Amino acid sequence: MPTANFPDRETVAAKLSTLGDEDVAFLRLLLENPTQDECLTEGLFVYLENAAQSRFLNSLKLGRCGEWLGNNAPARLQIRLMEISRSSQHAAYQAFRDGLVRSGGLERAYPKAAL
Repeated sequence: MPTANFPDRETVAAKLSTLGDEDVAFLRLLLENPTQDECLTEGLFVYLENAAQSRFLNSLKLGRCGEWLGNNAPARLQIRLMEISRSSQHAAYQAFRDGLVRSGGLERAYPKAAL
């Protein structure tokens, strides 16, 4: 009997979409558990694709989500988040990527070597 992923990607996408206090607490728990990384990234894809298909692009909200994830995601996820943000040329992905870059999470996780 196959096991269902919990949380499912639609739930994660909904939490990323609102980023309320309860949603932030839920997402922080996901970020602490490496076994949930796949659920988180699949949910992020759903969130970004929903934003890309919507009639109105809320780039401030997407940037805020990227910045929050960049500030809160552990080092193990920083490269993956950047790869996801670069997986499409759509403006929704660009707005999310701008927030990730603003957060500086990738630079904190992998500082440049002093030569």
